[in-house]
Amino acid sequence: MTWTPKDAGWIEVICGGMFSGKTEELIRRLRRAQIAKMPTIIFKPRIDSRYSENHIVSHNQLKMESFVVESSDQILKLAENASVVAIDEAQFFDDSILDVCKTLASNGKRVVVAGLDTDYRGVPFGPMPQLMCEADYLDKLRAICVQCGNPATYTQRTSSDTGQVVIGELDKYEARCRNCYEAPEEN
Repeated sequence: MTWTPKDAGWIEVICGGMFSGKTEELIRRLRRAQIAKMPTIIFKPRIDSRYSENHIVSHNQLKMESFVVESSDQILKLAENASVVAIDEAQFFDDSILDVCKTLASNGKRVVVAGLDTDYRGVPFGPMPQLMCEADYLDKLRAICVQCGNPATYTQRTSSDTGQVVIGELDKYEARCRNCYEAPEEN
């Protein structure tokens, strides 16, 4: 049984590898809040422009209008009138996203955050570990391994790019299980 706090804010974190349905789940939660006539707002970092400049978009093309922000500090002012605040691709934000989420929750807002928990090397990604520790509710989603069909928690980079942040989709990444994942060679 899940208890929902009354007259209080909280932080929900949705994490997992690529193709696990994080943005799809974020959209599902926001749509339910909108049906309940709750004022909502969605943010994404400027770096994520794969599908749309002003929408969050899932891999299966579900989308919702969002605000694009340069830094997490912009979120506090823009979220003033919302009851539910959603943040997609949280791994791309700076570490102050944690304080922003805590402030929003302390102000009575429901904060729903989605992001990759690890990068293509299998290393914790950006502020996600801290957000996961601070979460009142935490969901780790799994994809399906493209090699064997088992539950996949790893993101396999298939391109030769070596930077931690390389924006891409099926052209650069695959979902892999622990057994099929191939860690990149250290440079």
